[in-house]
Amino acid sequence: MNLAKVSANGQITVPVEVRRQLGLKSGDKILFLQNQNGEIVVSNASAAAIRKAQAAFAGVSETMGISSEDDIQALVDEVRYGEDR
Repeated sequence: MNLAKVSANGQITVPVEVRRQLGLKSGDKILFLQNQNGEIVVSNASAAAIRKAQAAFAGVSETMGISSEDDIQALVDEVRYGEDR
């Protein structure tokens, strides 16, 4: 079990094992979520945002006909420079 003490300012030090498991490094943000059981779950906010974005974009590449890194680069170039590049 990992235990952390809350300071007078409401700060805690996340135990090293928890930081490792969450992939946290200095400057990262952590997210506190309440699950359906009322328990508070701690998550790496960056990783959570990436997972949410991946879920939101699931299937979009197939819809747009993107199947390779070259297709992605062509799309980036089109957005950056317009179609008349």
